[in-house]
Amino acid sequence: MPWWAWTWPVVAWVTLLTVLLMGMGGLMAAAAGAVLVATVFAAVYHAEVVAHRTGEPFGTLVLAVAVTVIEVALIVSLMIAAPGEKAGLARNTVFSGVMIVMNGVVGLCLLWGGARHHEQGFTIHGASAALAILVALTTLTLVLPNVATSEIGPLFSTWQLVFAGAASLVLYGAFVFIQTVRHRDYFLPVESDNEDAHAPPPSNRAAAVSAGMLLVALVAVVALAKALSPTLEAGLDRLGMPEAVLGIVIAAVVLLPECVAALRAAQANRLQTSLNLALGSALAAIGLTIPAVAAVSILLGQPLELGLGEKDRLLLALTLLIGVITLGTGRTTVLQGAVHLVIFAAFLFFAVVP
Repeated sequence: MPWWAWTWPVVAWVTLLTVLLMGMGGLMAAAAGAVLVATVFAAVYHAEVVAHRTGEPFGTLVLAVAVTVIEVALIVSLMIAAPGEKAGLARNTVFSGVMIVMNGVVGLCLLWGGARHHEQGFTIHGASAALAILVALTTLTLVLPNVATSEIGPLFSTWQLVFAGAASLVLYGAFVFIQTVRHRDYFLPVESDNEDAHAPPPSNRAAAVSAGMLLVALVAVVALAKALSPTLEAGLDRLGMPEAVLGIVIAAVVLLPECVAALRAAQANRLQTSLNLALGSALAAIGLTIPAVAAVSILLGQPLELGLGEKDRLLLALTLLIGVITLGTGRTTVLQGAVHLVIFAAFLFFAVVP
């Protein structure tokens, strides 16, 4: 294990304790941000060790679920701290996560991989299964609230919220079953000449140590992100940014480890692994987050806005349509990457300039 793979998570926890004892100043915020980014790279290293030991698609599933569980904890803690102000935080974060993954991460992977390897291949069956679940999840949880008649506005009634949470769990559970048991071959990487793909796997002890360090690093990343959130919110307010931008920042920080891992896989000509990471994280972001925040909303009686506005619904529909076209052939080039990145740029621009 390289020295930085365990040093940065330790430094992250020391920084977090320092912030708790001394408060968050301007210099401390800059240092915490730098440590956070370095810890992300350490988390990616440990995730790749675990992935190499367990094999695909279990390795990518471990990282996606671990990151999403911690993301849920961050969103729930912010909701409980300010229930009235954060009613739309879960919606903004989940929607931002889908847009970041489906356009930003996928676009970068296709562009980078296509530039290096001209054309890359993947298994159509796995991508089609993931897209089908993603379309159903996003429609049932982010679009349907706007046309439900029990409540006015982008809200579900209590029983509708229960159904949405249960449906999300069922759909995500079905995908995990297909991915890991029934049709695991749909998600196995296409053979490549990459030497790392054929390297001997690490020992059980090394994988166990990396699994523990992965958890330590991810918790530190999200804890630092939460500690930085008041400073970030104050900065966004001074700049006059819309509230939705906070959800974008939270989703970007939480998804950073998966983004780096996906890009490294695309660079190594393992596009199937990149897509497993990207699509799996998008599904986990909805399938695990919605049931958790729905339960918190029902148990604590807090408002929960899930329905997207008209502009965001249009961007979501465009993203899903282009995703179906891009991943419907089994081969990708830089052109598809450029299209997804342009849509991602539109999402960011209209979030800042609504």
